[in-house]
Amino acid sequence: MSDQPVLHVKGRVLVGPDDIRDELWVVDGRISYDRPVGVRDVRTVAGWALPGLVDAHCHVGLGPDGPVAPDVAEKQALTDREAGTLLIRDAGSPSDTRWVDDRDDLPKIIRAGRHIARTRRYIRGYAHEIEPADLVAYVAREARRGDGWVKLVGDWIDREVGDLAPSWPREAAEAAIDEAHRLGARVTAHCFAENSLRDLVESGIDCIEHATGLTEDLIPLFAERGVAIVPTLVNIATFPRLAAGGESKFPRWSAHMRRLHERRYDTVRGAYDAGIPVFVGTDAGGTLPHGLVAAEVAELVTAGIPAVEALAATTWTARAWLGRPGLEEGAPADLVVYDNDPRADVRVLAAPRRVVVGGRVRA
Repeated sequence: MSDQPVLHVKGRVLVGPDDIRDELWVVDGRISYDRPVGVRDVRTVAGWALPGLVDAHCHVGLGPDGPVAPDVAEKQALTDREAGTLLIRDAGSPSDTRWVDDRDDLPKIIRAGRHIARTRRYIRGYAHEIEPADLVAYVAREARRGDGWVKLVGDWIDREVGDLAPSWPREAAEAAIDEAHRLGARVTAHCFAENSLRDLVESGIDCIEHATGLTEDLIPLFAERGVAIVPTLVNIATFPRLAAGGESKFPRWSAHMRRLHERRYDTVRGAYDAGIPVFVGTDAGGTLPHGLVAAEVAELVTAGIPAVEALAATTWTARAWLGRPGLEEGAPADLVVYDNDPRADVRVLAAPRRVVVGGRVRA
């Protein structure tokens, strides 16, 4: 046993939505439900304990103009940690954040490599900008660089059309997704509009980010194929401002963005009701601040998802989806403690009492 004090968490430990225990112990950075014998140096924390929260769409190392310096990326990760986010699926970043893996005080990151976009069809400085003939090669490259995920930009504004349009021909997308799967990686795609979704889902994609274009005729296809969505509602809230900024140059696009925003809650509730997996993601990084996980969970509840299910979308089911443990026996002790029951009111998530990373109280 190391010289690290044993942490005793008592109160209500939410191992699962219906698996509630009175206490757990942290020994050598790992969870145990057996009281350790002969231990004198014990630190006790009381409250409602959850697995470390998951932000399944976050960008550490990304700023408004592209990659940021390591000290800025560190502040982003620390801000997420302070909010209780201890597992991040980094949904595309041009920065090399592997140094985070050597820090036992920061959230764990599952990387999707760098965004892959069509030439001049995404935010400058963020993505590899390529043509369809190169898509398979770039997907293979990012599959090898990432941690089991690849991120495509599925649609963006086409200046000649004046509106959102698909980035990839179906045959190119299908070949690229097949290659990623061959290499053991799952594929997700940024998609705002309706007209990119069917081809991507029928090509075998695993997840869609934002999914504001999900319509009643597409919902059964998503449900049948088990394609997850990460709505990023705190990001979709910016659509009216974006639309106003582009009104004079792209009025068709602006009107489309407003429509997508107006129906955002109905879209998410329709997906949930149909059995489509819905997960919490904030799209932090770029232009959005970090630390918004509690606000995103609250947005899912506003959309009509039951509180316990919205909570699961950032804890138990999210961790299972990403292949990471929660509060199981022997798991790394990454957990958050609150004063009150977050199942009764998800707004509790905005005020963690203690944040434990690797068995140590960090915040």
